[in-house]
Amino acid sequence: MKSDVEELMPRLLPVEFGASAEHLNMNGPPRNPQEYLRQVQLEASLCPEVVVAQIDPKKLKKKQTVNASVAGCQAAPMGFCPSLSWQQQQVSNFSDVRQSITKNRQHWSRQTLDDNVLMPKLTDEEGWKRFCLGEKVYLGTSSCDEESEPALDYNKVGFPPFLTIVSRLNQSTVLMVLEILISWFEERTFVPQLGRWLYALLACLEKPLLPEAHSSIRQLARRCAQLRSALESQEDEQLPALNLLICLVARYFEQNDLADQPE
Repeated sequence: MKSDVEELMPRLLPVEFGASAEHLNMNGPPRNPQEYLRQVQLEASLCPEVVVAQIDPKKLKKKQTVNASVAGCQAAPMGFCPSLSWQQQQVSNFSDVRQSITKNRQHWSRQTLDDNVLMPKLTDEEGWKRFCLGEKVYLGTSSCDEESEPALDYNKVGFPPFLTIVSRLNQSTVLMVLEILISWFEERTFVPQLGRWLYALLACLEKPLLPEAHSSIRQLARRCAQLRSALESQEDEQLPALNLLICLVARYFEQNDLADQPE
């Protein structure tokens, strides 16, 4: 009598073995084509029809599922929206920066890093936050003691995105660090160290965008628009940086539904 599996998926190569099948050695190599096919059939018959994978959740990377939201940005408050000419100029400047990085990447990546520059491992999310933002921002400690420090300590204030550093990052690293910083930004306010790194990583992000990059930069633009809507003054020092990041995502990376529309 045929099994349920055979009813649904009949054998393409039926083989008759007769009594010789009882003497088949499953531990040794097959001696002929018939024995090979019989071994395959017997191994398949020992497999359960339903298999449940045992997965350790701790080993899974965060944000494996990409949800590309189509939600737009919050509109800029009256007087906070940049002009179209300003946006076009920023896109032009950004394009020049990207071309310069591409042209000189090989040169800068060959330059020796200073001894104090210890780049984190690829999967060290907390290490990248400390590296880019500095311990003071990462830990949320007060910066009132900066005047008492005679020398600049990049470990405390964050390493700037020097060309010798960003030129060493491949696309997977660029995207990973971008996602780490955007995720951090979702629950915190804007700081200059973050702005410098976001600009540099966007300048290194290749087009056409991968789905993960598409989702991340849209998330970035929406967060910038959210913070901008809460600003109380047009003189706020965060406004130009927030407008710039929204502009680059919308205008350069062609997320047109997120673009600021001048009044």
